[in-house]
Amino acid sequence: MPPVVRLLAKRLGTSLIVLVGVSMLIFTIARVIPGDPARIALGPNATAEQVEALRERLHLDEALPIQYGYFLRDLSRGDLGISLYTNRPVTADIAQFLPATLELIVVAGLMMILIGLPLGVIAARYRGSWADHAVRIFTLLGVSAPSFVWAVILMLIFAFYLPLFPIAGRIADSYAIASVTGFLTIDTLIAGNLAAFGNAAWHIVLPAFALSLSGIGQAARLTRSNMVETYDKPFIEMARSYGFPERRIARRFAFRPSLIPSLTIIGLDFAAMLGNAFLVEAVFAWPGLSRYGVAVILRKDLNAIVGTVLIISAMFLLVNIIVDLLIAFINPRIRYSQRAS
Repeated sequence: MPPVVRLLAKRLGTSLIVLVGVSMLIFTIARVIPGDPARIALGPNATAEQVEALRERLHLDEALPIQYGYFLRDLSRGDLGISLYTNRPVTADIAQFLPATLELIVVAGLMMILIGLPLGVIAARYRGSWADHAVRIFTLLGVSAPSFVWAVILMLIFAFYLPLFPIAGRIADSYAIASVTGFLTIDTLIAGNLAAFGNAAWHIVLPAFALSLSGIGQAARLTRSNMVETYDKPFIEMARSYGFPERRIARRFAFRPSLIPSLTIIGLDFAAMLGNAFLVEAVFAWPGLSRYGVAVILRKDLNAIVGTVLIISAMFLLVNIIVDLLIAFINPRIRYSQRAS
């Protein structure tokens, strides 16, 4: 079996076990926290008979192991139940809200890579200069405040005082775009509406940048630190003695060995944004899954809570598997270790 396939099989097996554990944990927590979900869903004016009927429909009168058994039975059919918040299937809610969050974090992830890594390279190559100090100050500001603080600051500056960007939403109401993928930037291109594409892209810039600032700072700081350490290695001195230009040394000999820790942090930050995006989504009225997850938690919507957490957990594990495969591709020693095992 090829080493990468062996690594993928191990990661998939581990991820499946983790998902089962997460489902058991969140299923139990959602049912032991105070509050009657049936009463919360029906409101204070519902009769005792109506509440009892809903409790029976949700199997809340059964023991926890039996309730979990019903959940696994429905899950095997692709059924996550009905949301008490929207009165729709949870799978339909996830299908509606997940693409908006994925689109937001994909753009934020691209910003982390396209801004954070070059900043780290610049700071390391010109260490001790004004460029290095400017990058370090910028990255320190990025990691010192949470994303929702930057969301408010960016909105005040670039949407209120300098009305360059829209304040809220994914696209202007004047555009009617048929949903194909759920990604508005892609659906507008499919529809051939370049004006709508520009509008959707303009809407996503501020929330994505606010969400990515912390990751940009971490990626830049880690890249700089590792490249500075790499610059002191003997093979860099040997490359200089052969007369290689500094740009080539930075790109080919110093950056690649420093990429692995940065890539790991970017992957973790990217996966964590699935759960951390709710405050940015709330500030910019972004109709995503994270914002939906907070709403169902406040209403103790059991089916929606479990479904949302499972999807976020699965996406987190998927991103980590992709990062592990990328690292194995970049670092041959990992492939050889898999072959040896």
